[in-house]
Amino acid sequence: MSSDAHVVGPLAGLRVIELASEHAAYAGKLLADYGAEVLLVEPPGGHDTRRYGPFAEALPVDHPDRSLWFWHYNTSKQSVQLDLHSPADAAQFRQLVGFADIVLEGEAPGRLSALGLDHAHIRGPSTVWVSVTSFGRSDPRSAEPFTDLTAVAGGGLAWSCGYDDHSLPPMAALGNQGYHTASIWAAVGALLAIEGRARTGEGQLVDVSMHAALNVTTEQATQWWLVAGKTVQRQTGRHALHLPSEPIVTLAADGREVHTGFPPRTLDELVKLVRWLDDCDLRERLPLAALLDLAIEQGGMDLAKLYDDEFTQECFRTCREAIMLLAQHHTADEFFLQGQHRGFAVGMILSPEETLADPHLIARGFPTPVHQAQLGHDVVHPGLPIRFTGSPGRITAAPALR
Repeated sequence: MSSDAHVVGPLAGLRVIELASEHAAYAGKLLADYGAEVLLVEPPGGHDTRRYGPFAEALPVDHPDRSLWFWHYNTSKQSVQLDLHSPADAAQFRQLVGFADIVLEGEAPGRLSALGLDHAHIRGPSTVWVSVTSFGRSDPRSAEPFTDLTAVAGGGLAWSCGYDDHSLPPMAALGNQGYHTASIWAAVGALLAIEGRARTGEGQLVDVSMHAALNVTTEQATQWWLVAGKTVQRQTGRHALHLPSEPIVTLAADGREVHTGFPPRTLDELVKLVRWLDDCDLRERLPLAALLDLAIEQGGMDLAKLYDDEFTQECFRTCREAIMLLAQHHTADEFFLQGQHRGFAVGMILSPEETLADPHLIARGFPTPVHQAQLGHDVVHPGLPIRFTGSPGRITAAPALR
């Protein structure tokens, strides 16, 4: 594998062999975009995900490299086609693994073992082997078919997504959230194992269960059930809780939707909130504004009392009403900018197109132009989720089918 495909990133120097699978592809993308040398092993003719839509409409329908799905999930990787059933190609795969720091695979349990290519057969003593399956390598359910939708439903994420009207079914978590969650755990697990290897000199097997990864990433749902035996209920645009909470999305003065965030509760936040109300001459428009003064006199609110103290509940509700009132008297841009300037976690609700055009995200460098040779020009990709000032990493185009 050649290292000249990447600029220096925080993971530069790491060599990764990835066996193509849709549910682990994002883990390989993260490692590659941050500088690891990731070689994607595909079957002859390319992996099935090369034929996943949506497609680049500017290219003819019979073009082998027009999948936007593949372009997104395989940035910064290199690729090789191997038939693992062929003795010669299997030998080449073993050789590649011998040079790798990490093997990332999402194969069904038993497939690689049947070919004599599983971690027990070819993993070296210092190799980190990361396996991503639906329920874990030893669970028989991992042999059953699954999709991102069945994973988020079974893992519990879907239960928390939806509307206050529970006559409506839960919402599907769009954008491959199940695959992304499992992949993030896989990438983190791989890097922790690499850190462990630096201390001990030994690699290890990292067994990622998508079901378990999703179940521990259900925000408060699993916690409430395990600790208190309570089932959370989905609520429109806000945290799922076992008790109803106040709405947090409202229309700004210009008719655009804004997110009012979590209500102020500390002494500093309460002081800033009252000052903002006074600066806008809105105190008289808030019926229980005096409660904010009382909360300030008491040094802020203790959220531990939120479920059983009426005064805390009323203060909390009044803080929410104050933020909603401010939102309704500003344009969405004004509310966002002033709120952020004053230290409140508020924001605008943007469409995907608006997100990529947002000046704040552009200044952050999130929309990233990537040259797409098939088209002869750059296309905009979502950029790196985390930036490192000393080793930034870079996103390059997904490998073309050769």
